[in-house]
Amino acid sequence: MDKKTTNAFLIAAPKSNSGKTMITLGLMQTFVDRGFKVQPFKCGPDYIDPMHHTKIAGQPSYNLDLWMANEAHVQGIFEREASKANVSVAEGVMGLFDGAQKDQGSSAALARMLNLPVILVVDASSTAYSVAPLLYGFKHFDSRINLAGVIFNKVAGESHFQFLKEAAIDAGVPTLGYMPRDQRLAIESRHLGLHLPGENQNREIVNIAAGLLEKHVDIDLLLQITNKEISESEVQSKTEQKHLKIALANDEAFNFSYQANRDVLAELGEVTEFSPLSDTDLPAADLLWLPGGYPELFAEKLAENVRMKQAIADYIEAGKAVVAECGGMMYLGKNIITKAGEIYKMTGVFDFDTSFENMKLHLGYRELVGDETNIKGHEFHYSNLIGEEEASTAYQAKTARGKDIEMPVYRKKNCWASYMHLYLGEQNKMCAFLKELNL
Repeated sequence: MDKKTTNAFLIAAPKSNSGKTMITLGLMQTFVDRGFKVQPFKCGPDYIDPMHHTKIAGQPSYNLDLWMANEAHVQGIFEREASKANVSVAEGVMGLFDGAQKDQGSSAALARMLNLPVILVVDASSTAYSVAPLLYGFKHFDSRINLAGVIFNKVAGESHFQFLKEAAIDAGVPTLGYMPRDQRLAIESRHLGLHLPGENQNREIVNIAAGLLEKHVDIDLLLQITNKEISESEVQSKTEQKHLKIALANDEAFNFSYQANRDVLAELGEVTEFSPLSDTDLPAADLLWLPGGYPELFAEKLAENVRMKQAIADYIEAGKAVVAECGGMMYLGKNIITKAGEIYKMTGVFDFDTSFENMKLHLGYRELVGDETNIKGHEFHYSNLIGEEEASTAYQAKTARGKDIEMPVYRKKNCWASYMHLYLGEQNKMCAFLKELNL
């Protein structure tokens, strides 16, 4: 098997909200500005961060998730994509060791499995020498983790940085530099995540971050300590070839699609993207896929597109195959009710409304256990369903810890709909799932 030497590392942190995303995006922009081909990855089940990655790097960002997929699949994706790039940057999830159970599926588990150097981002806004025991603990807690260096975030200035640098030296962790406090970098949380790419001058903010990192972080040293040998391998053998016509919704309202899912669909047939917001007719298709997204933010425009709603309702009534994930499922209900109580009519395929009044977060890994197939993915929404539609009894939803949980799956003819975001990036799992829709 051929091997290639490249640069690859994982950005992690002791806890969430330490600045991983901003440091990750800034570094990606820095590498792009230097003329490198950058391959982005995201640890865990996330859509927003990969959208930002893709916008900056110009390459699709792949999720590397050791709970939703097996090690061989994750390693195969990483090696295939990283071998094409000069620098591969994986953004971690939550704290370094935070997983579904202990560190299962965590950033640490991914770093161990892929032997990725870890760059720790530490929020230093309210601390100084006390980071020494923190760094020492993260370095020695698991000797299988290569903690290659630390970048301090929200540093008050050079004097503050000297305290932090001395702490890192005493902890035995190389210091790469810091990101200073800068009001220009403030991005407020919006809806389910950070602002989407292209909104509110995000690119300008990332460019500012990149400039600050070039000035205050030793990028050359970062590259020196993150050399990695990559095996150039295929993700998997393509065990089944189909010639399906697949219509995939992709616009501002529906755009939560795992890249690995999209890759498998492209292996199984011809994928045509369309917009439920602006198109009036469906592409000719054997399979219609309505992914998650933000239909509630575009509910008025979706409601006004009567021809598209009718086309989708007719498609389902004709018994053709449909997959509707989260936002896609909301679109197939009777109405979307906004947080302010405004009511917008959707397709009416299912007898329920989706309400954002009295919002409550539903979040976590999910596994659907059926008689013949087990499907993994995740749930992330604030809305609730109101109505009389009866859920399918073919599956029992479970958490990552195996606890039963209420997350209904709705079926009508060959339409499958649920709040669940599916991970079907392994071809055999996608094919097994599509067989349930008679494909």
